[in-house]
Amino acid sequence: MSSSVLSAESHTIPLSDGNRMPIIGLGTYGDYRKTPKGSVYEAVKLALDVGYRHFDGALVYLNEHEVGQAIREKIADGSVKREEIFYCGKLWCTFHPPELVRPALERTLKTLGLDYVDLYIIEFPVAFKPGDVFYPKDENGKYIYYKNDLCATWEALEACKDAGLTKSLGVSNFNRRQLELILNKPGLKHKPVSNQVESHPYFTQPKLLDFCRQNDIIMVGYSPLGTSRDASWVNLKNPPLLEDPVLISIGKKYKKTSAHVALRFNAQRGVVVIPKSFNPERLTENFQIFDFSLTDEEMNAIEKLNKNVRYVELLMWSEHPEYPFNDEY
Repeated sequence: MSSSVLSAESHTIPLSDGNRMPIIGLGTYGDYRKTPKGSVYEAVKLALDVGYRHFDGALVYLNEHEVGQAIREKIADGSVKREEIFYCGKLWCTFHPPELVRPALERTLKTLGLDYVDLYIIEFPVAFKPGDVFYPKDENGKYIYYKNDLCATWEALEACKDAGLTKSLGVSNFNRRQLELILNKPGLKHKPVSNQVESHPYFTQPKLLDFCRQNDIIMVGYSPLGTSRDASWVNLKNPPLLEDPVLISIGKKYKKTSAHVALRFNAQRGVVVIPKSFNPERLTENFQIFDFSLTDEEMNAIEKLNKNVRYVELLMWSEHPEYPFNDEY
């Protein structure tokens, strides 16, 4: 994918269902206990001014009201049209039973104050005990898992698309076997257009990316810059990605940061990136990936940095029989 195809003004890529997704989006996850009230709202407003049109959110982030308010205000003042915005929402793990799927999506829409989302995805291939407690635990403090039926959940998502509540459908944290469950489902009506997984130069997921490409599924990379160093959910044994000398030296050549190089690497592979930042300078800087292009040699050098290590270990699933999900593929 050459830089001439992608620009700050025009950087969408086609999805298999005929819709389009911007190659860069703003991740909106923030620990609600530590994120000051209003900071997500301010970040989304600034992001729209900078040129972002893709926002990655979730009911479980507990901030969709702020995201929605920022988007609605920018639409109301004429800065942007709804059809130019791409919002991805997520079905949380306590809403996998088919009868809970549409109410969960409707709750996201009501919180956002929007009529539809552009993409609705199954956040994890595994489930917690159904109900309104997002992280159900037993009396010993262990998570309560639930045996889900992904195909039945998918059919409920298909009905949401048919009802116009979402334009496209996708998944997240799925491995090849879990993707095949959906792709090979008898009577499949709508294919998943995307699979959102951890992806960056230290975790390039070449086999999964190949499989997704063969099946017309776009890979969306979360934590494309590595992650924050939050020990509660990040493996701190992994070295900080942005201090990598290869990324830094390539960046120097283009007068760019190691973050720019890491983001550009994925974008040139056709992998959508959703870096999260509520910091105005970094949020603005992360978008500046359209005025340079990496050579084949540089792409290969970055590909060789792959260590097959994930930062986000998803330890809440560590006792689940299907954990880890997509370390191999």
